[in-house]
Amino acid sequence: MQSFFDKLVTTLRMIKFEHTLFALPFAFLGAIMAAAEVGQPLSLPTVEQTVWITVAMFGARSAAMTFNRIVDRNFDAENPRTADRELPAGKLSMVFAWGFFIVSLSLFEIAAWSLNELTLVLSPVALASILGYSFAKRFTNFAHLILGWGLAISPTAAWIAVTGSLDSVQPILLSMVVMMWTAGFDVLYACQDFEFDRSAGLRSIPVRFGIRNSLKIAKLFHVQAYAVLIVLFSVIGPGWISGAGVLAVGFLLGYQHMLLKPNDLSRMNAAFFTTNAFVSVILLLTFGGEILLKSF
Repeated sequence: MQSFFDKLVTTLRMIKFEHTLFALPFAFLGAIMAAAEVGQPLSLPTVEQTVWITVAMFGARSAAMTFNRIVDRNFDAENPRTADRELPAGKLSMVFAWGFFIVSLSLFEIAAWSLNELTLVLSPVALASILGYSFAKRFTNFAHLILGWGLAISPTAAWIAVTGSLDSVQPILLSMVVMMWTAGFDVLYACQDFEFDRSAGLRSIPVRFGIRNSLKIAKLFHVQAYAVLIVLFSVIGPGWISGAGVLAVGFLLGYQHMLLKPNDLSRMNAAFFTTNAFVSVILLLTFGGEILLKSF
């Protein structure tokens, strides 16, 4: 029988806890931008704000991923690529998964309550966004954009967590970058399940438009994300550090698309996990670094 610790480790593996790296840096960047806007010392959020933003991000993503695995467990069992996931393979019980989901949800709400009144009031909107994605591919071919929205709210939410309001275009622009970047790489990832999704009656851009056209659509989404990133770069005040970030992200986005061909998706892991993992970190270090440098 598994110990509680073993079950927890299995659950963290199920939700790919390490992929929190995709969204957390965007939340931190949104918080830094907000702190600079309101003139906080060194353009940094307070320790308390940083802790609760981190807890909120952990709770929200853990709840969303656990809920997605629960809702999709029957589809995952039928898909050869996902049949060995923890729930369909019986490595984790439904009882423990639901318990972890409830705890994660509670952590998110506690963090929202601890930040300010507006974060608490808007928390149901955030939850509806991140949990609703799990059902989207049953009804729309554009679930990728819904996933993008779910991740995109993180920098704007962090801005609200620091300022208690939303009165600037900066977090909106960053959220737009995140939304189109996420939608683009999710379209690429969905190409792997083209045959299964079509046979199972699930919807996606690859199912609707085919793999070749989907690669083009993903590229278009990333071009849009990059265009908005350039606008954000000009709005926060151009500098050589943030400029280096813009160039680096452009290279990574382009390289990602060079790795994949309509008849060869074998390098998907390099394109999806390795390349994308760097984008949010690069933007945090460069755009955040630029803001902190200007505060001295």
